[in-house]
Amino acid sequence: MAQEQSTIRVSTFDGPGAKAQIREVPWPEVGRKGALIKVAACGVCGTDLHILKGHWPKPLPWPFTLGHEISGVVVKIGPDLKTDWMDQPISEGSKIMIPPFMPCGDCYYCKHYPEHSNRCQTPVYYGRYLGFDKAPHLWGGWAEYIYVDLGMLPGTKIYKLPDAMSLRLGALSEPITSTIRGFARAQRMGGFKWGDTVVIQGSGPIGILAIAAAQEMGAGKVICVGAPERPRLELARRFGAVATVDITQMTDQQERIAHVRELCGGYGADLVMDCTGHPSAGPEGIEFLRDSGFFIEMGQFTDAGSIMTNWHRFVAKDITIMGSWAFTENDLALGVKMLHHAADRYPWLDMQTLYPLDDAGLDRAVSDAMAMSTVKSTIIPFPEMVEAEA
Repeated sequence: MAQEQSTIRVSTFDGPGAKAQIREVPWPEVGRKGALIKVAACGVCGTDLHILKGHWPKPLPWPFTLGHEISGVVVKIGPDLKTDWMDQPISEGSKIMIPPFMPCGDCYYCKHYPEHSNRCQTPVYYGRYLGFDKAPHLWGGWAEYIYVDLGMLPGTKIYKLPDAMSLRLGALSEPITSTIRGFARAQRMGGFKWGDTVVIQGSGPIGILAIAAAQEMGAGKVICVGAPERPRLELARRFGAVATVDITQMTDQQERIAHVRELCGGYGADLVMDCTGHPSAGPEGIEFLRDSGFFIEMGQFTDAGSIMTNWHRFVAKDITIMGSWAFTENDLALGVKMLHHAADRYPWLDMQTLYPLDDAGLDRAVSDAMAMSTVKSTIIPFPEMVEAEA
């Protein structure tokens, strides 16, 4: 049984552009299908940054707690919560992760198109759509603890991490799953085959994770286009990119296109995945492709506005363009498994720059991520939980 604190610290933001505010809330009563999870690590996602910049297109319940790339340890659990989503037993002391987006299981898409339950109409969203005012006020990962309750929010999903998995590594399972799903759909559509040459647009955290996922799923050669050289492109090569292209050094678009196509053997890449979110990436990325190649757009997760392009190029090049939104509930198990099996093959933890859970730490984590001086800013409320994993 966990030693109860008198209060729990949780961060909130009052709106776009606001600074983090640390609040204290009472130790909660845990429901019969609930669990209190001690947060070990929680990443700063590009979506968090867009929200703080005011780019999120839907209403948000300010003030609320951000953070959805969560790993932690169960410290209290209700008597009716016995397994995770994949039927693995969980109890006090279990290492777990929870994703932000959790399909309800009851809407039209969940029932009729379970392979597209990521389009659920009434999902549960931790770290985004649950306001601080809703008791027990522990709904996001930038906090000491997060509360889950399948009685209150039945769409909630919990995933057990392998006992031997680093909790810091577990915090990467949510973002890598988005890339896995994109590649897997391309495979099912015949657009990604063993030995293919892949170009990743973007050297942020999703781009770096996509480099690893592409190789684990059969890519023969991976090239990364992004910036800056340090820490991002340098890390991309350590993750296995055979070549990188710095867009701040090679600023002419036509020169970049020619250079990337040459790196791919002259004809262009078999597959391109855009992980940038920048409006210019898509039109440039399709020119990186060989004719009849496959383009995955997953970077436009928030609405960056209209993108000018010539649709004749889609037809003339005979290419396939696929949008990929997040993941389904069963995809998360694949993300955890891939990280576990590839734990020693990539410098995963070198992605993460660690910050404490206090006003200054949160502000630095966000500002450093916005300045691209980190790859993955990561909040660690209890440093002792991850010190042995460094």
